[in-house]
Amino acid sequence: MPERIPRGVDAGDSSEASAVYLRLKALFTGTPSRGRRTARREDQPGVSKPFGSGRDPHGVGDVVDALAAQLGWTSPLAQSDLLDGWRELAGEEIAKHAIPDQIADGVLVVRCESTAWATQLRMMRSELLARIADRFPNAGIESIHIQGPDVPSWKRGPRSIPGRGPRDTYG
Repeated sequence: MPERIPRGVDAGDSSEASAVYLRLKALFTGTPSRGRRTARREDQPGVSKPFGSGRDPHGVGDVVDALAAQLGWTSPLAQSDLLDGWRELAGEEIAKHAIPDQIADGVLVVRCESTAWATQLRMMRSELLARIADRFPNAGIESIHIQGPDVPSWKRGPRSIPGRGPRDTYG
């Protein structure tokens, strides 16, 4: 039985109406039409299939991790995780007396509330670095700078003057 094409649609015509007709005919009858485009998209290499492999849904965490790796955010995210997880990393007692202040150029700056705690942490520096490297390898921490408490400065304040000033008479 010859193929019946509706009036006004030519099989060799390249109009949009004929393309739509031939595509719908191929989809609903299961037989490919005699049009120019007989190859289906799924048969072409590199084209994804709607229900093929690789189209399974992924968890949001996996997608965000892949995006962070693609955009190069792994190091800043690991550094913020380090600052948030300082209490578990250093321990409860140390975290009460020393807090991480900042991370700059691979150096973690930790501020202590007393010089005694600063001295104690300086002795534990290698152990803290090992814990950081173990738990946060993407943070890029190469060393730890431990600071004691802030002391009053002669450089700032309402009565400071530029230059050497009155302090040059001490000696």
